[in-house]
Amino acid sequence: MPEKLKIAVLASGRGSNFQAIINAIRDGYIDVEVACLISDSPKAFALNRAKEAGIESLYMASQKHANANDYYGTIATELKDRGVGLICLAGFMRIVKKPLIDAYPMRIINIHPALLPSFTGLDGQQKAIDYGAKIAGCTVHFVDEGVDTGPIIVQAATFVYSDDDEESLSQRILNLEHKIYPYAIKLFSEGRLSLKGRVVSIRDEKKEDGFIISPRL
Repeated sequence: MPEKLKIAVLASGRGSNFQAIINAIRDGYIDVEVACLISDSPKAFALNRAKEAGIESLYMASQKHANANDYYGTIATELKDRGVGLICLAGFMRIVKKPLIDAYPMRIINIHPALLPSFTGLDGQQKAIDYGAKIAGCTVHFVDEGVDTGPIIVQAATFVYSDDDEESLSQRILNLEHKIYPYAIKLFSEGRLSLKGRVVSIRDEKKEDGFIISPRL
């Protein structure tokens, strides 16, 4: 029997996607083990979620390291020591640097609240509203050295309504994030992802696996 995939979650804030991952594991939707949570903020509510779930958590302050490369090298060592095979960024508000990317090539994934390649960086939901986009959404992608530029794994979309503000659109997108992030982890853990160039293919993909436009809820 193959060894269960160990994942690590990196989060800076409330950790709602972290909770979605925990719930998906408890429900039997994904068969992985969360080896640890790492946060760069001592006030992150994600730390509370880890404690409640009995998951090891580490607060790792970047200020205690000489530079960003040293910081991410230390994180890589911590994760290697725990046998982590996949890193999931869940609201981790830092740009991941080369030492961690080199240690985990195409084994770091991120959830972004926009339909990449549009609206990279911060405030993707407000950028969609300001641009006049009629469809917005979220993306799970592999992490490379750019900002939200890595190969796309899965996306989900919702209409942008004329009376939407950042809060209302963000909530609908967040509901979709909580569905597609566990799905992307499931695909990775089952070995169903392959990469050619920057195109990610899904083995045994079914139509019902897709995430299409979400109506107003």
